[in-house]
Amino acid sequence: MGRLQNRVALITGSSSGIGRGVAVAFAREGAKVILNYPTESEAQNAAAVRAELEAIGVETLAVQADVSVEHDARALVETAQRNFGRIDILVNNAGIGNAARIEAMEPAQWDRMIAVNLRSVYLCTHFVLPIMYRQDYGRIISTASQLAYKGSAGLAHYCAAKAAIIAFTRSLSFEIGASNITANCVAPGATQTRMVEGLDPAMMEAIRSAIPKGRFATVDDIVPAYVFLASDEARHFVGQCLSPNGGDVML
Repeated sequence: MGRLQNRVALITGSSSGIGRGVAVAFAREGAKVILNYPTESEAQNAAAVRAELEAIGVETLAVQADVSVEHDARALVETAQRNFGRIDILVNNAGIGNAARIEAMEPAQWDRMIAVNLRSVYLCTHFVLPIMYRQDYGRIISTASQLAYKGSAGLAHYCAAKAAIIAFTRSLSFEIGASNITANCVAPGATQTRMVEGLDPAMMEAIRSAIPKGRFATVDDIVPAYVFLASDEARHFVGQCLSPNGGDVML
């Protein structure tokens, strides 16, 4: 407890799933948290997460923004800095999931996946980095996926975005160099969140049976990797990708 005491964390896509779990875990470690949700339909979920964090006793704020849109991403970062004075930790977690084979995938479906899952990582990092340089401190953690390494039929757009996040993080790590800022990834395996609820049961069973642990991860299995990378214990982790995936991919 207290590993993130008084740090300010901005977590995109944090009204549910892994993002919500990370927000709660960070709050328990003492961080002040800016929650983000994409649309009005998520406002109730975001309010519930905010109430949960306030019950823990930390300062928090929930901001609606589609972080794949330049104006929204800029406004989110500006709101966070205006209210908290700094941003110590950025978690690029916003993401969507859907499936289609390449020949059936409409260009708009590809473009939306790349925008939400990849462009948002660039935009939020782009707007947060000057703040981190000025304060000479920062931790940037982006959510990739074990599918970045193994691929999956019907998920080429998703896998492409997640693989690009890893390459982006490695390249960013060379740019930030010797500064007191680190950039790393977490690549979760199949996790019990809303993103997988709509999958065909046969596909779900095929995924589960291929995992050496024999089960989907829970959010609680995933969030410790984020807490570690956000903490000063991970100060020498640079351009790395931690993958809590039950053995689905062994890196």
